[in-house]
Amino acid sequence: MMISLSQKLIAIFLSTGLAMTGPAFADSSGLTDDIGSGGRPVGPSWSRSPVYAEHGMAATAHPLASQVAIDILKAGGSAVDAAIAANATLGLMEPTGNGVGGDLFAIIWDPETEKLYGLNASGRSPMGRSYDNLIEQLDGQKTLPPFGHLPVSVPGAVDGWFEMHGKFGKLPMRKILAPAIAYAEKGFPTSPVIAKYLEMNYARFEEYMEIITEFDNAQATYFKDGPVSAGEIFKNPDLAKTLRVISKKGRDGFYKGTIAQTIDTYMKRIGGDLRYEDFAAHKSEWIDPGCVDYKGYDFCELPPNGQGFAALQMANILKNVDLAQWSRGSAEVLHYITEAKRLAFEDLAHFYADPEYSDIPIEWLLSEDYGRERFALINPEKVNPTPMPGDPKLEGEGDTTYLTVADKDGMMVSLIQSNYRGMGSGLVPDGLGFMLQNRGELYSLDPDHPNVYAPGKRPFHTIIPAFVMKDGAPLLSFGLMGGGMQPQGHMQILINLVDYGMNLQEAGDAARLNHIGGRAPTGSYNLDDAPSDPSALLGVLNVEPGISEKTIEALRAKGHNVEVVSNGVMFGGYQAIWRDPETGIYSGATEMRKDGLAIGY
Repeated sequence: MMISLSQKLIAIFLSTGLAMTGPAFADSSGLTDDIGSGGRPVGPSWSRSPVYAEHGMAATAHPLASQVAIDILKAGGSAVDAAIAANATLGLMEPTGNGVGGDLFAIIWDPETEKLYGLNASGRSPMGRSYDNLIEQLDGQKTLPPFGHLPVSVPGAVDGWFEMHGKFGKLPMRKILAPAIAYAEKGFPTSPVIAKYLEMNYARFEEYMEIITEFDNAQATYFKDGPVSAGEIFKNPDLAKTLRVISKKGRDGFYKGTIAQTIDTYMKRIGGDLRYEDFAAHKSEWIDPGCVDYKGYDFCELPPNGQGFAALQMANILKNVDLAQWSRGSAEVLHYITEAKRLAFEDLAHFYADPEYSDIPIEWLLSEDYGRERFALINPEKVNPTPMPGDPKLEGEGDTTYLTVADKDGMMVSLIQSNYRGMGSGLVPDGLGFMLQNRGELYSLDPDHPNVYAPGKRPFHTIIPAFVMKDGAPLLSFGLMGGGMQPQGHMQILINLVDYGMNLQEAGDAARLNHIGGRAPTGSYNLDDAPSDPSALLGVLNVEPGISEKTIEALRAKGHNVEVVSNGVMFGGYQAIWRDPETGIYSGATEMRKDGLAIGY
C-alpha cells in the first residue's frame, strides 16, 4: 500500500507525542462535516475573545494548571512562583509534553530592575561517555536513537525552578509545589488532547520496545491498564513523593540527594551512562536574550544552544517587505514566510550548538545587513531550489509545554519546558514517577559539525520562549510549542499582531503554515530523502484548512510542495499575555489546538 507524503509527515509528528484529537464521547464519523461555527458579535467567526484582567494572568496548556497559577498569585506569590507551580502541575497532567525529567528555558521581565532576564536550564550529556564510546554503542547506526538510555541527558528543569525562585520567588517552595503534590496523590480528570497523546505515545513505545531496554516502570506509572481516557482520573503517587523531596530539600535533593542516587543506580542496572556525578555537576546559566527590531517592536529570543535566533533571523529578513500590502491568507505572504524560514533554518542547521563548544557568529547572524542579504535571495515568483547557509567569512568554524504568567507588580514570565520527543526516553527511574528526557537524540555524529556529541555538552534544543518589548517597556510574553514549528510559529504570531492588527486570541487561532524540510542540526535532513534528491531541500509546506484553495494553487504554481493537514497536530500550541502599555491591563490567550485556558483576576 502506498503511503502519501502527508501521511508520512503526520506519522513523524505522532512519533514526537503529538496526536490527532477527536470528540470525547463518540466518533462523529463525518456526521458533523456539514455544520460549521456559530456567529460572533465581534471579530472573525473562527476565533473567540481574549481574556482581560487587571491584577494577574496565567495561560497554560491545561485549565487546572492555569488555575493553580492564579491561586499562587492570589496567595501573594510572584509570577515566577506561579510559573513554577503551573509547570510542576503540567509535568503531572501533561506528561506527554514535559516533566521534571526534562529541560527548561525562560525569559523574565523584572519590573524592579527593569530588565529582561534569560535562563538556560538545559542539561548535559554524560561526562563519562566519550564520542568514540557512543559510536561503539551505536554499532553502525547513523544517528542517536529516539528512545532508551543513549539519548538521555541530565534533566535541567528542577535546577531552573530554583534559579528563578532564588532571584524572583516570594513564597516558600513547599507552598509552590503543594498543588501539584495534592493532584498527584488524589488524582485529576485527564483532558481530551492529552488523553489522545498518551494513547499515541503508548503505541510508539510499543513499536520501539526493543531499544527502550526497560519499560516496566513506565508501564506501571502511566499505562497500568493502558492509556487513560478523557475524563478518567489519573494519579501518580511516585511523582508526589519526588516533588515532596524537592519541596523539602531543595535542588540538592534532586541533584545531590536520593533522586540523583536512584537514577545512578537505575542507569547502571539498565546499562546507561548517566551518573550521580553528572547530576552533582549540573548548573543552569543566566543569559541575555537577543532582540531585533521588527517594524518598531523589539522581538526577543534566547541564544543557542536553542533555536530561538532562527525566529529573529526570519524577522530580519521579513522586515524588508511590506506584507500588509497583501491579505494575510494570500500566496504572497505565505511564500515570503516560507522562504524566510528555509533560509533561517539553513543557518540554524549549520551554526547553532552549545556556545561553550562552538564559536557561533551571533552578531553577524542577527545583523540587519545580513537580513537584507538573505532577503535578496527570495524570488517573489518561485521557490529557491537550493537554499544554503550563509558564509560569515571567519577563519575556522520534539514535545513541549509552554506557559506564561504575569503578576500585579508587572513581572512577566515566558517559560517553556520539555522532555523532547513525546513523553521522553521511555525510561522511568525506580519509584520516581517521571520519565527521563531524550533530548540527546539531537546531537550530530559528524565530528566536523558544531553540534557534534561530546561528553558534558548541551545538545541543540528546539524549545524557545519569546518576548516582545515596545519603547523599552514589556509588551508581550508568548510562545508556541512544537519542534521546528516554533521559530516559524513565533514569526507568524508576530506578523498577525504587527502587520495585520489581530488581537491576541485571533493571532493564535488564525490558520498557520509549517514548513518541514532542509538540513537538520544533527547534520542530516529533516525528510527521509537522500541529499541528492531536491525534495529534501524543497521540503513540504503544510497548511491548515483555513488557507484557501486559491492560495494553495498559487503556492504550488510558485513551486511549493503543499499539503493540507486538517487535525492541527503539527501547528503548535500557543499561549500569550499582552500588557497594555498605557493602562497595565493584561489580556491573555490560548488556542483551540490544545486543552489550555487563559485565566485572569
